[in-house]
Amino acid sequence: MAPTSQYLSSADLKAVNDGGLIREDVMDQIWDISKIPLPYTDLVGSDSCDNAYFEWTTDKLSDPEIGGWVVDGADSDKNDSSTGARLGNHCGILDKEVQVTGRARASDTIGRGDELSYQVMMRQRELRRNVEANALGIQGSQEDDGDATPGIPAGLAAMVTQFDTGSGAAGGGFAAKAWTEITPGARVPLTETMVRDAQQDAYLDGADPTVLMSVPGVIRKLSEYMFTSSSRIATLTRETQGITGGGSATAVGSVNVFITDFGQTLTFRDNRIQQIYEDSAAAAAAAVFLLDPAYARITFLRGYRVNPLAKTGDADKRQMLVDWSNRVMNPDAHRVLLDIDPTAAVTFDGA
Repeated sequence: MAPTSQYLSSADLKAVNDGGLIREDVMDQIWDISKIPLPYTDLVGSDSCDNAYFEWTTDKLSDPEIGGWVVDGADSDKNDSSTGARLGNHCGILDKEVQVTGRARASDTIGRGDELSYQVMMRQRELRRNVEANALGIQGSQEDDGDATPGIPAGLAAMVTQFDTGSGAAGGGFAAKAWTEITPGARVPLTETMVRDAQQDAYLDGADPTVLMSVPGVIRKLSEYMFTSSSRIATLTRETQGITGGGSATAVGSVNVFITDFGQTLTFRDNRIQQIYEDSAAAAAAAVFLLDPAYARITFLRGYRVNPLAKTGDADKRQMLVDWSNRVMNPDAHRVLLDIDPTAAVTFDGA
């Protein structure tokens, strides 16, 4: 073989200062795996409000009672009227800002036409994810004072009826026009009994939750439990058809629907946007929601928008903004199990 000094190789071309003479082979497309659904937002839908603090009213029938007979012709001396309750929430503003120089916009970039348009599109997606994450949080509500204190909408965990998991969690509930923040307790494993009891508690209140939503780790552990002998629910095999005739068989490795004791179909929904929070010992914990989608909304004072900002030089500025809140029509329509350990195996009753 001839010595390298006698021929020009691709290595020689790459070695030319600065950056070599071989064109880079870069696909003119951006592959983004983060464009994922927003399960809670898509599930409950949206409505609007006219003020930064907005209210609504709730009511429900009284519990059935035994007795209460009246004598024929007796005068009426009772008042069974009920006022119900008045609830409210504060709106909060979330935003993203971008600044792109004139030269950056004029440059021939990979995978996008105009750099400013691309940045606006991506930051708007991030903003929608932030709304989803905060909507499912444990924070209480806070009024905007127009100075240093921003408005904060209460998270769903603070607004819906809690079912006691034995973790020692406290907080939640509405008083004096504010929702109280959740103070986490010590995390506990999820049990089938917790889910059944919470569903029964809601059912006796007149509610019919149809969706169980939590972080992926909890949903996986719940599905894995459904295949165990103690669950009495699912088996690792099922009947398949068409195998002898050349058809294909399907391996089923998960359970995502649970028919409750009271006839409801409870669908398991994992939410990759829902956030883990810290329990009282700073360990990872998660909320598990039993939801009736008809009784919750994402509420907008100002919907998603793009505001051009004043130019102060050779750069274009944009602000992506949304002014929004949570609305839970009736807290008793839902249940939340707090401080669930997303890494622990699900059991029947914790034994």
